[in-house]
Amino acid sequence: MRLYKVYHWIPVLLIIIGVFYSSSQPYQKQDIRPEISKYVDLEKVEKKYQDVKINYAGSEVSVEKKGAANFIEFFIRKGAHFTVFFALGFFAFRALRIYGSTTIKSAVLAFLLVAGYAAFDETHQNFTENRTPHVEDVMIDIAGGITAIALASFIYRNRPVKKKTSFRNV
Repeated sequence: MRLYKVYHWIPVLLIIIGVFYSSSQPYQKQDIRPEISKYVDLEKVEKKYQDVKINYAGSEVSVEKKGAANFIEFFIRKGAHFTVFFALGFFAFRALRIYGSTTIKSAVLAFLLVAGYAAFDETHQNFTENRTPHVEDVMIDIAGGITAIALASFIYRNRPVKKKTSFRNV
């Protein structure tokens, strides 16, 4: 493997490290409700979204049940799940494809990495104070990864697969 191909794995490793670090922190260190309260008119949120009710992980998410700041934070957190695993899926696919795997093989391996790490992340949260693992979060993570892998497959579909080189040819 040529050295220039190794650096394509750096974003993948940084995302994995970032997710692990984030999952290692108790909820209180990640609570963004005070910031939301500073910058968002919560009364407008309460009025505009008073009829929105979502069942998530066996409980109701609504302005009425959780309050406006919690309601907003819920969507920010779930959006972060999708976005971070979107990035992981995209960069994993890209690294595999550049390394020389076919589009299908790259997609399958990237999917296995995303799904496996999503499950590991939620399991890891089970051992973190004031954190709760949810299968639904794994599904959001996987949805983000699959979306990115599909996009990356489209972008890289016509690029020829380069032959793998041995260390003797480096």
